Amino acid sequence: MSAQNQHIFDKPQSGGYLAAEAFKSGALRPQGAVTNRISPPSLTCSPAPCVFTPVNASEGGTNPVNEDPISVNPTNSMNLLTGANDYNCGNIQGYFASQDGGTTWSHVCSGGSGGDGDPIVGFDLNGVAYAGGIQNSGIAVASSTNGGATFGTFKQVIKPELGSLSDKPWMEIDTNPASPFKNDIYISTTQFATNSNSQIWVAHSADGGKTFTDVAVSALAKYPSTVNQFSDLAVGADGTVYLNWINCPASNGNPPYCGGQVTNIMFSKSSDGGTTWSTPSVATTVTLVTDPTGCCFYGTLPNTGERVSDIPSNGVIGSGATARVSFAVYNWTGTQMQQEVVTSTNGGSTWGTPVIVNATSTTGDQFFQWLNINQKNGRVGVTWLDRRNDPSNLSYQPFFAYSANGGKSFSAGHALSSKKSNPDNDGFGGTFMGDYTGNAWNGKALYQSYMDTTTKTCQDFVTGVTF
Repeated sequence: MSAQNQHIFDKPQSGGYLAAEAFKSGALRPQGAVTNRISPPSLTCSPAPCVFTPVNASEGGTNPVNEDPISVNPTNSMNLLTGANDYNCGNIQGYFASQDGGTTWSHVCSGGSGGDGDPIVGFDLNGVAYAGGIQNSGIAVASSTNGGATFGTFKQVIKPELGSLSDKPWMEIDTNPASPFKNDIYISTTQFATNSNSQIWVAHSADGGKTFTDVAVSALAKYPSTVNQFSDLAVGADGTVYLNWINCPASNGNPPYCGGQVTNIMFSKSSDGGTTWSTPSVATTVTLVTDPTGCCFYGTLPNTGERVSDIPSNGVIGSGATARVSFAVYNWTGTQMQQEVVTSTNGGSTWGTPVIVNATSTTGDQFFQWLNINQKNGRVGVTWLDRRNDPSNLSYQPFFAYSANGGKSFSAGHALSSKKSNPDNDGFGGTFMGDYTGNAWNGKALYQSYMDTTTKTCQDFVTGVTF
């Protein structure tokens, strides 16, 4: 890592926000080459199961594109929407839509001003698409009635409740037809005060995103003793909303950081449309990867200068006391970042022992995980970035595994691209490739969106597997 970038990411705010602010100030400068788009292959294959050929969903601009959520339209399984911190956009937020199952993509930059990345996307049961991200220290959202090809005005719907920043949003929309809260929109955030105290909040909207009500879920974490961050949401068939986040002790050094620390994975849920939330509890603990370079608040991807997050990505199937809730995290063993899945079979009342996704004999770090559950058959799909095929433990490939028994065990891991990406080619000189990837089911297929650097700078690629 260059001296220029040494202290950009040693703070508790999300990497997307810190990178956007540094990019706008000139402290973080793109290093990537021009990437020319080519005619994409079709994201179809047969016979099943088979792996799609990865496609560049982003526009192929000179500047990096990273952090890649993805969603599938419940009224049209061929309509996909992904987004990114897009440094080719004046507002650093880009959204990419496909109407043909991922073969071709349209591209739009967000409107508004004061963009600071951390994109979120989703669809409701009417096929309306929603997109958003951090703008002017709060969260702005816009909607689309043409599958994400174009969006209306981006308006701030969540303010910085503690006076400084609404950080690391995640959006989930209730697409359960029998839910009393169907089509309600939920956005979780980390609310930061000016002294970096942090608290998890969830906002909900019952009017198509026109207005939101924001409520605190966690206690206030007082910096530098502890930090709340990196929340994710899932919605059950009965409309119950499930929330996970991390709570880490930031006491490793001066300045404080969470890398290398035993960290709580927290849990809460709401059964009344996000109005009230259960008392937060600890679902499990993990150890975050260490930070030997002093660059990265939540730990450093080994052999790089990349900041790396540990978002407990969750999914749910079923209702009430028998709802099955799972989340994916990595755990640092001391020599490897290793994917684990933790499951509750009683709606989050108790949690099972973490299950290692792939055998302990597997080498290479596994990071930037995402999890979703196929609502048609209960199959748990986990995706991540994996270095097992690089003896130097540097370059990665997108990987997936699945469980057909409710998360008790998982298939062998399979690469979703034959090409390896070198994180040093992230477009920022090996400094920042984003905080998260994404995945989504469209019934038969599991799509993965991820940061690919084979074009010599980060781009938003989409791949997947059909069963």
